[in-house]
Amino acid sequence: MNYNFDWSVITSNLPRLLDGLGMTLWIAVVVIVLSMLLAIPVAFLRMSNIEVVRWLAQLYIEIFRCTPLLVQLFWVYYAMPTLTGITIPGTISAIIALTLNLTAFMAEAYRSGFQAVPIEQVEAGKMLRLSRFQQIRYIIVPQAMKQQLPVIMSLNISLFKDTALVSTIAVADLMFTANKIATESYRALEILTAAALIYFVIAFPASLILSKIERNLMMAGSVRKKKGLATQMLPGGKVKVKP
Repeated sequence: MNYNFDWSVITSNLPRLLDGLGMTLWIAVVVIVLSMLLAIPVAFLRMSNIEVVRWLAQLYIEIFRCTPLLVQLFWVYYAMPTLTGITIPGTISAIIALTLNLTAFMAEAYRSGFQAVPIEQVEAGKMLRLSRFQQIRYIIVPQAMKQQLPVIMSLNISLFKDTALVSTIAVADLMFTANKIATESYRALEILTAAALIYFVIAFPASLILSKIERNLMMAGSVRKKKGLATQMLPGGKVKVKP
């Protein structure tokens, strides 16, 4: 191989790459926050006793789980303006598509956690005359979030990597900026390698944190099982441990 590496192209364009990274992180944070909030009502709709509501929620979830994210992104950016007559900027289109996608996956993770909460604790909340909202706030959501934390973090890490797709609709994220610099400098190998390393530097520590959380949860569950401890959720989100 006679290729002559020139890594100076990275240092000279580092500010531009960091600007692209800033856009990537901004989109990821906005999408994650919106999805974590919107997924809660979607999960409860998915568990509704009203069949029509339950099926509509499931239809939404399955559509976004069973179609490619890139197709969803293109549909929001190119097709939605045809229906609405409103031109949607690339950044807004990216946030809409990614939020709808992540919310569908997050809702299923929440639903699994909600259904895993012992029915006895919900019944105890009813005996304490807690409203349905208080049961959700103090009993169901805290325990489900803790139990499903590894899944939620895994989905968020995947979302961070999937933001690279927004470059296809000309959003000036890290991937779009890297491609532009590579085209201008004819140094695709160096620039794209640098972009990959930037994604890795952010995603890998998050992955290590996720692994540590999973180990801690497994150890805590094992210790609790050995000691024969039970927990009781009290109003205010406090947990009472009893033998």
